[in-house]
Amino acid sequence: MKLAVIPARGGSKRIPRKNIRPFGGKPMIAWSIEVALASGCFDRVIVSTDDEEIATVARRCGAQVPFMRPPELSDDHTGTIPVIAHAICAERQQGHDTTAVCCIYATAPFVRSEDLLRGHDLLEQSGCDYAFSVTPYASPIQRAVRITAESRVEMLWPEQFNTRSQDLDPAYHDAAQFYWGRPQAWLAGKPIFSCDSASIILPRHRVQDIDTPEDWLRAELMLDAISRRRELR
Repeated sequence: MKLAVIPARGGSKRIPRKNIRPFGGKPMIAWSIEVALASGCFDRVIVSTDDEEIATVARRCGAQVPFMRPPELSDDHTGTIPVIAHAICAERQQGHDTTAVCCIYATAPFVRSEDLLRGHDLLEQSGCDYAFSVTPYASPIQRAVRITAESRVEMLWPEQFNTRSQDLDPAYHDAAQFYWGRPQAWLAGKPIFSCDSASIILPRHRVQDIDTPEDWLRAELMLDAISRRRELR
């Protein structure tokens, strides 16, 4: 069985209630649920939450909420891997064995069905533990600078000062959309960022992590731009 797990706890601090806050005319979590269902690649789409209101919204959007997440997995310090491992164990207790499990973030309004399908295909073909979405940095990270305690600037890698941008290796960061994984990798707590993972590269204009009010505003502007472009076609 292929399982989609959408983690959505209720205690968001920087953007209160962000998982069900209206975005583009519907609750934020609805975007992830609808894409997961539309992809046709999951036998079950479930939401892992500790919050009854989120659970109600999730069910209304078409997802299943077969259990409530315990408090010890719902604080600010709990990572993604133990949450997905808990969901796998809870599903097994209900008689649902899994062959592949995809974590889809609740705040991923730009995730697409075709990318989820690509991720599953890559997981199967690569033999890796995980396959997840990444996107390139807008500028070469080798030319990055930091601000010192004295409010001065220094390069992180000063030896790269005279290196041309086109001669630097491209670098990528987590797109914060989805993570396909093998059940045994999730359950063993194996790290996602490792040589046992493969990546699906997404264009930057479809990637926006949403952790702060500024992130939310940028995502709204991106949605407006994408919507206008579709209208012009």
